[in-house]
Amino acid sequence: MQRIRSSLFDLLLAVWTGFFAPVVAILWLCGSPENGVRLASRFWARGILVGLKWFVGLTYSERGQHNIPNEPCLIVANHQSTWETLAFLALFPDVAIVAKQELLTIPVFSWFLRKSPMILIDRESGSKAIRKLVEESQAALAQGRSVLIFPEGTRKSVSEPIEFKRGVELLYAKLDRPVLPVALNSGHFWGPDRTYKRAGTISVSYLNPIQPGLPGHEFTRKAQQLLEAERMSSWPQVA
Repeated sequence: MQRIRSSLFDLLLAVWTGFFAPVVAILWLCGSPENGVRLASRFWARGILVGLKWFVGLTYSERGQHNIPNEPCLIVANHQSTWETLAFLALFPDVAIVAKQELLTIPVFSWFLRKSPMILIDRESGSKAIRKLVEESQAALAQGRSVLIFPEGTRKSVSEPIEFKRGVELLYAKLDRPVLPVALNSGHFWGPDRTYKRAGTISVSYLNPIQPGLPGHEFTRKAQQLLEAERMSSWPQVA
């Protein structure tokens, strides 16, 4: 039964996304206003979260909201599932997500990525990608938008320890902003090594912010330790 519910949600996701093709056309005719594009993106993401609840029985709970800085900040989160790439659009209005350029191959979704705009990085371009990452992150923060990055670079199995890729240390140093670590256990329910989505409650934990000014290696060590400790403590019972 859970497999059937998961398949029904996949169908809903395709249909729901298709409904936004006319929205793209309307926004394009209006000059693709960034606020309008981001508003539509949030509505799309919230619809998906509702669909997950109704069809799959998958919800989420948030802890530690008091740790969220009052100013735009750098958000670092572990990456276990497609879920968080969608949910953060609803959890943090106007967030600028650092995403891989390969996502531009997805119809409709790619248009929203470009026009929001998100920070799209070609990971094969080396130092050029890092420079683009820093510059566009600085621009987003100047506009009052927090920046979200998944420092692991790709989705990881729930059994794998958290290990950051290169680049986030430099971003931390250049932005000179508080960093909000966010720990998720989404991979237990919708992960790269699961054949279908499972019912349950995803834990979203906002951890103690890390202030700017630390040496890069110390920042990485501290952020990884915070996320890893929370990852190990939030092992759920999965349906």
